Amino acid sequence: MHNFEESFINLVFIGIIALFPVVNPIGSAFILTPFFENLSKADKRKAVAKITFYAFCVCTVSLFAGHWILLLFGISIPIVQLAGGVMICKIGWDFLSSDQKPDPDPEMADPDVEVSAYKHIANKLFYPITFPTTTGAGTISVLFTLSAHKAEVGSSEYFINMGAILISIVVMCIMIYVFYLNTKTILRFLGPDGENIVNRISAFIIFCVGLQIGYTGLKVLFKL
Repeated sequence: MHNFEESFINLVFIGIIALFPVVNPIGSAFILTPFFENLSKADKRKAVAKITFYAFCVCTVSLFAGHWILLLFGISIPIVQLAGGVMICKIGWDFLSSDQKPDPDPEMADPDVEVSAYKHIANKLFYPITFPTTTGAGTISVLFTLSAHKAEVGSSEYFINMGAILISIVVMCIMIYVFYLNTKTILRFLGPDGENIVNRISAFIIFCVGLQIGYTGLKVLFKL
């Protein structure tokens, strides 16, 4: 029993350590801050809750069925990386080229503006915020790797592995929720100028991350 618990806990920590760099909830929270600028606290909480739920769904489907879905459509991981990289680059470029200044006090905004702001972001919560920015090709690749074991489906070892990975996914989703919801608090300490600087740097990082993901896909495709 002791060995079982030790093995299970070890698998959970391995999953968290493997998923943290590719999900990067802290960095992603700063990167996605411009999307939440004009939302009220209630709307932001609602939006972040949906993003967290979508992220859990993406990770769970990738864990159990992602490999077969890609095989069904004849899509390879490098292609997913290339396509995801292009779209992330587009998001970064849009933020870099935008001269629109955020409302310094969203809570004092007119209620109609808040509602329209949430409606404007609602159709972006899954794509591109959750996928591919929060949980993209890197996350899918890691989950494929973590789930690649020799245990037969239905065996005790299979359930131990999958259970540990699921707990790792839940931990990452909790971190996504906490950091996405509280990024604004950190930015307020930086002041308006500091917030604008962080947003611009984050936009540049988005663009670079997109290039890196796309380049990784290209390297595999062309065997560079």
